[in-house]
Amino acid sequence: MKIKLKKDLKGDFEQVELEVGISLKELAASYQPQLPYTLLAAKVDNKFRDLNFILEKDSTVELVDMRTQGANLMYQNSLALIYLKSVEDVLGPVEVDIENSLNKGLYTTIKKPTPLTEEDVELIQKRMEEIRDLDLKIGKESVSPEEAKEIFLRMGLPENLPLISSERSRRVHFYSLEGHREFFYSLMVPSSGYIEHFKLMKYKNGALLRFPHPSKPDEIPPYKDEKVLYQAFGEQNRWGKLMGIRYVSDLNRVVEEGRTKELIQLSEALHEQKIVEIADMISREKKRIILIAGPSSSGKTTFAQRLCIQLRVKGLVPLYLGTDDYFLEREDTPLDEFGNKNYEDLEAVDVELFNRHMNRLLAGETVDLPTFDFIYGHKEFGKRLTSIRANQPIVIEGIHALNEALTADIDRGEKFKIYISPLTSLNLDSHNRVVTTDHRMLRRMVRDFKYRDRSAETTISGWPSVRKGEDKNIFPYSGEADVMFNSVHLYEIGVLKKYAEPLLKKIKPEQEEYADAVRMLSFLQFFKTIQEDSYISNNSILREFIGGSIFVE
Repeated sequence: MKIKLKKDLKGDFEQVELEVGISLKELAASYQPQLPYTLLAAKVDNKFRDLNFILEKDSTVELVDMRTQGANLMYQNSLALIYLKSVEDVLGPVEVDIENSLNKGLYTTIKKPTPLTEEDVELIQKRMEEIRDLDLKIGKESVSPEEAKEIFLRMGLPENLPLISSERSRRVHFYSLEGHREFFYSLMVPSSGYIEHFKLMKYKNGALLRFPHPSKPDEIPPYKDEKVLYQAFGEQNRWGKLMGIRYVSDLNRVVEEGRTKELIQLSEALHEQKIVEIADMISREKKRIILIAGPSSSGKTTFAQRLCIQLRVKGLVPLYLGTDDYFLEREDTPLDEFGNKNYEDLEAVDVELFNRHMNRLLAGETVDLPTFDFIYGHKEFGKRLTSIRANQPIVIEGIHALNEALTADIDRGEKFKIYISPLTSLNLDSHNRVVTTDHRMLRRMVRDFKYRDRSAETTISGWPSVRKGEDKNIFPYSGEADVMFNSVHLYEIGVLKKYAEPLLKKIKPEQEEYADAVRMLSFLQFFKTIQEDSYISNNSILREFIGGSIFVE
C-alpha cells in the first residue's frame, strides 16, 4: 500500500510503503520520537480521522498535532471528557457546564449542594492526573440518529433530542471513559495519556480548565485574569435568558415556531442599548481619545459608526479615524521572518507622527492628516486639514488601538479603550461549545465571498495567519480595555449557515482545506437555517458580513 505521508506541520510529503490494515496510531507511534509535539490525529485524503482509523488503501496522510485547529479541538474535547469523569469520581453525579473560553482555558461551573471549594478543585485535578497517567482507553460509539435519541433518553438528557433533527443524516458519536459516557460532536484521542498538559484552578463561582495554546503545545500559557471578558460572558448569559435561549435546541425551536423576527429585534435592541451605555460612559467621563480594537470579523467598522451616532445624540461630534493612514512609507516597512513586508505589527505604523497629530488635535490645532495610498505605498498630505472643538472626541479604530505603545505620548486620562469581539454563550449542550474562532471564520468567509470575491478555501487557508497576528497584536491587550462590546447575535449562525454552507460544499476532497470544510459542515448541521433575513436592520453588525449594510460598501 502506497502512502503519501506528511509527518509534521512544517515538513514535506514523502512516499512510503505500508502494510494494508495499519492503524494511524501505529503509524504515528513510529514517527513520534522524531517530532516535537504529541501527534493527536491525522488528515487522510484531506479528512480528519482519529488515530484508531485503519488504512486500507493508497492514501495521502498528514499527521497533525495541537497546532492544527482540528487537533486542537480534539485535545480540548478529550480533556473535557477526562474532566467530567474526574468530577463524577470526586463529587458524584453533579451537573457540570462547560460554558466558554476564558483566560486561555475553559470556564466551567459545577452545581452541587454546597459551593465549590479550592479543596474540591485540587481533588479533581489530582484525579485527572491519575487518569492521564493510567492512559485509559477512550471508547467510541457511532450510532444512527434514532439510536442516539434512545441513548439521550437513557442518559436523562431529553433536552438534547432536538439536536438530532431530521436534517441530520450523519452518525452520532458517543465517547466513554471507564463507563462514563458523553456525547461530543467532534473526534477524540484514543486514550487519556495523550492529554499531557492541563491545569485546573478555582475561578469565581466555577473552575477554569486550562490547557496549552496551539503556538506552544507542550506548556500551559501564563495566567492572566481576563476580567472584562468574564463580565462580557456574564452579560451575554443574561441576554440569553431574556431571549429564552441557552442552547442551540432553544434557537432551533424559535426558528421552527416562526418567532425569528421577534428574536432578531430583541437582539438588535440589546446591542443598541449596550452602545448607548458605552456612549454614556464616554460622555460622562469626558474622554476624547476613543480606541477600538478586536480580532478579525468582530464588526469593528459597524460598531464604530454606531457609536459615533450615539455620541452625536449626546451632543458630541466625533472625528472618526483609522490607524491604517499612519503606515510607514513602503520602503521603510519592516520585514517578517520570510522577508515579506510586515504590515501587521506595530513597527509598521508611524507611531511618532500619530501621537504628534493626536496631541495637536487635542490642543485645538489644525492638523494635516495623512491619507495612505495603498497602491503606491505612501502617505499623502494636503487633503484633510482638520481641527476639532474642545469637547470633540476622536474615535480611532485599528488592530493596535489597545496597545499602550501606540498612544504612549497621549495622556492616559484622555483615553477610553473598547475591546470588541463576538463571544457567544450559545452552546450545543452543556458540554459542547460553539467555538468563537469558528464563529468568526464563518463571518469572514461570508464577507470574503460577498465583498472580496474570495472562495471559502481561500478564507480557510489564510485563517492560521490571521490567528497568528491576533495572538501577537490583539489578544494580549484585551485586558487593557475599559469596556468590552460583545458583537455576537445569538441567532446569527442560523443566518450565516444559509450563506456559508454552499461555499463550504464547493470545496473538493482533493483540496487541502477539505478537512476543515467537513468539520465546519458537521458543526452547522446542528443549526436550523434561517432563510428569511430581511428582518435584520441595515445598521446591524451582521449586515457587515452578509451584505445590505449602510456602513459598508
